Amino acid sequence: MKFNFSSYLDFMRPSEIRELAKYATSKDIISFGGGMPNPATFPKDRLKEIMVDVLDRDGDAALQYGNTAGLNSLREELVGFLKRTEGIDCAPEDIIITSGSQQALYAIGKLLCNPGDGVITEDPTYVGAISAFNANAIRMHGVPMDGQGVVVDVLEEKVRSLVSKGKAPRFIYLIPNFQNPTGRTLTEKRRQEVIRIASEYGIPVVEDNPYGELRYSGERVRSIRSLDGSVIYLGTFSKVMTPGLRLGYIVAPREVTEKVNLLKQALDLATNSFSQYVATEYIRRGIIYEQIRFNVELYRKRRDAMVRALREEMGDMADFSVPDGGMFIWVTLNNSVDTSRMLIDAIKAGVTYVSGQAFAPNGGHEHSMRLNFTFPSEEKIYEGVRRLRSVILSRAQEAVS
Repeated sequence: MKFNFSSYLDFMRPSEIRELAKYATSKDIISFGGGMPNPATFPKDRLKEIMVDVLDRDGDAALQYGNTAGLNSLREELVGFLKRTEGIDCAPEDIIITSGSQQALYAIGKLLCNPGDGVITEDPTYVGAISAFNANAIRMHGVPMDGQGVVVDVLEEKVRSLVSKGKAPRFIYLIPNFQNPTGRTLTEKRRQEVIRIASEYGIPVVEDNPYGELRYSGERVRSIRSLDGSVIYLGTFSKVMTPGLRLGYIVAPREVTEKVNLLKQALDLATNSFSQYVATEYIRRGIIYEQIRFNVELYRKRRDAMVRALREEMGDMADFSVPDGGMFIWVTLNNSVDTSRMLIDAIKAGVTYVSGQAFAPNGGHEHSMRLNFTFPSEEKIYEGVRRLRSVILSRAQEAVS
């Protein structure tokens, strides 16, 4: 039997992060690769308590097919949560519950783009967004970043150029808080500029905010959605509850949520009902706020440990970001070592990372890597950075000889 696969597969490529996942739990490997929360942040006892209560009280409904848009009580709880944490005003009808934020990314690309259409992203950008957009045969136009986030002057020039060629981007995709992979945060001034550009050219903005509550230093910056109600906002429970329950959500103008609802009927009929009942109680009982505080304290120590280790071990060979929050540090080597080619040597030395090229929408970043600091212990962070230094030095010497 010969299978004739669709041309959409021509746009897709394996995720380096998925390939590295098998090393994350190996005792011999120190993993800086996957963007995994630390299991110590999983509120297992509280979730067990909630799950028993849900089964006792709402078991029949919680184990049944659910509403495509999402459980009404969860959407109501999210209205209060988003107002308290991000200053976002919305109604339950503005929210669609998704099977993780990855489904939300895929759905937005499917809804707003035809094959071959273009979107603007940060450069580098989230590898999951690259996968979702590639799956929809969407072309990505990357805009560089600096220490204050995406460079808005270049963003506006890119938009202007594409519009003049009759190829206006279908949306602008940004991760403004502790960006994945760089850890950088878009300043409020630049957020206002993004809104101005989007309004002037009639281009939607998609704000992806999976890490917004994980702030360890600096002042909170208002979400783009709180500044402009036309923005499409993506959120997730993965970093403040647990990723295994696979819950995300979209907050958008009603005409968008109606179309997402229609698409989800084809994708999965409805998001996991039981997870939604659990998440509803998780917010209602205030556990989510306690967990955020716990996660912040734990991850702040891990971030500080990695920054110290990088300064001590790699300060003479690399530049790196010092994020105010999130889960990642972006490292760029000062030599010609290709981090993608170096990865196999790093694995042999007992440490993993994600190469910069995995986050490049249009190629590049060969000398960069993303390091996750939330998963390994502080001791393993120091040892892992020492291993990385050794591998880099060895690669650099091979290049010279």
